[in-house]
Amino acid sequence: MTAPTKPPHTGSAVPSPAVGPGSDGSPLHAPVIDWFDEHARDLPWRRPEAGAWGVMVSEFMLQQTPVSRVLPVYEQWLARWPRPADLAAEAPGEAVRAWGRLGYPRRALRLHGAAAAITERHGGDVPSDHAQLLALPGIGEYTAAAVASFAYGRRHAVLDTNVRRVFARAVTGAQYPPNATTAAERRLARELLPPDEPTAARWAAASMELGALVCTAKNESCHRCPIAAQCAWRLAGKPAHDGPPRRGQTYAGTDRQVRGRLLAVLREAHGPVPQTALDRVWHEPIQRARALDGLVADGLVEPLADGRYRLPQG
Repeated sequence: MTAPTKPPHTGSAVPSPAVGPGSDGSPLHAPVIDWFDEHARDLPWRRPEAGAWGVMVSEFMLQQTPVSRVLPVYEQWLARWPRPADLAAEAPGEAVRAWGRLGYPRRALRLHGAAAAITERHGGDVPSDHAQLLALPGIGEYTAAAVASFAYGRRHAVLDTNVRRVFARAVTGAQYPPNATTAAERRLARELLPPDEPTAARWAAASMELGALVCTAKNESCHRCPIAAQCAWRLAGKPAHDGPPRRGQTYAGTDRQVRGRLLAVLREAHGPVPQTALDRVWHEPIQRARALDGLVADGLVEPLADGRYRLPQG
């Protein structure tokens, strides 16, 4: 089926939503997938040549980081390390260095660890089996489902922030999903999955893109939404969020900012750096020391016996 690209905006009564909790979601599938076929962004990890490794790299990088910031780092990463074995052969500190300013640099170490495990356990090929993906270091439920679905066309519920927001609004009538993913959300996502693998994989990508481009956290574009006529939240008059305050992300003055500045010095250095070079990046010594200790504890910085520091070598 297809849905009108522009829903009616009249003051008359509106019909009940075509889907709801317990629905199989079929009224949503065709409109969202048709919209995706026409409006999906041409992203490098969606191209056939990206392969499963390209998909995995993108999923690590895109966690809590916008596409615009990921694109240049992704291209450089794949040019340098086109296969997991290429990354595994490097010191983990090189992954941290190449990660640049994407933020949350522990993701770089986790991706390096996953590459090493793929090389050792799977002959250098990213596995297609969900359980094998989940067994890799640094791979959680979301990433395992995303790689299996996007790279191999498998049938899995892929629940990122964008998908959760689409489901919250279209099906449950809430403006935002809970702060943390719930069992009810996972159950709903499974209920909404199309029964066949190719359609389920397409649905996973399409619903995610809808949340990224149209059903956004702020200034949603309901007039462009292919399922606006069925959206429970819109049909209810867009009730305001009723739940715990949504977590905001602060950066300025936090330990995260200090950690970022310390890592920047180490990334740009060609060898170990003395404590004095790190002391210059932040004025408050207690916070600076705490941030540095945290980087060491996370394996992102390696202290040497002579009091210098470097990125991890092994």
